[in-house]
Amino acid sequence: MKKAGLIICLLLLLIGCKSKNVVSRDTEDLKIKKISETEVNTNQQRKAYDLGKRVLETCNTSKFKPFNETEVTKSVMENTTEERLTKTCQRFRQYYGSFIDLKLDGVYKTKQVVIYRYHALYTKKVANKELRVFVNEENLVSAIKSMDWDEKFDAKLADQ
Repeated sequence: MKKAGLIICLLLLLIGCKSKNVVSRDTEDLKIKKISETEVNTNQQRKAYDLGKRVLETCNTSKFKPFNETEVTKSVMENTTEERLTKTCQRFRQYYGSFIDLKLDGVYKTKQVVIYRYHALYTKKVANKELRVFVNEENLVSAIKSMDWDEKFDAKLADQ
């Protein structure tokens, strides 16, 4: 009787464990390549720099000029509020000092976005931060991410 119960349990377990169909993304969407300076759209690069700098300069001035729909996507506009920036800026000023400038380290491209990778420069020498500005196919900034600087570009962190 125990063997029959065990066999029934195993059969139920096998029936219950259906394999899931995994929808795979096109591998082209995931490929990230570094592009040369000659391939970079200078207007887009200027826009990425200006918007990234505008966000980080908020920490120095405590004044933020809100983004508009010709600069960023709706989600970036909704998530980049003066209140959220003030909260982040308080931490950044305490740990890193005043923001100085952005230094472009590289430009990377996927099928859908161009990623501008900047080394964010601050007054305190311990500051080692990175700012990534993502520009979509419509030439709108679709994400802005700040993270700790790593000499090596980590493509895993490139996802928006």
